[in-house]
Amino acid sequence: MSNDFDFDLSPDQWEVLKALRNPVSNGRLSKFYVVKSLVELGLVAVDDGLPAITPVGRKALVRGSCRLLDLAA
Repeated sequence: MSNDFDFDLSPDQWEVLKALRNPVSNGRLSKFYVVKSLVELGLVAVDDGLPAITPVGRKALVRGSCRLLDLAA
C-alpha cells in the first residue's frame, strides 16, 4: 500500500514550499495566507512562530519537481 499523496498546489504554494527549503532569514514570509494553506495540507508546520517544511512537504516538493519544470517551460 502506498501512502504517497498527489498535491495540486497553486504556483504561489509551490513558491512558498520551495522557499521553505532554506530557513527564513527574517522570520517572515510575505504570503502568510499561503503558508496557512500549506499548514492545513500538512506540508508546513509552524514552530515558535516560524514556518518549516515537514517531511510530507519535502516529499511533495520532490514529487512535484517534474511538474514545476513543466510550468516553467
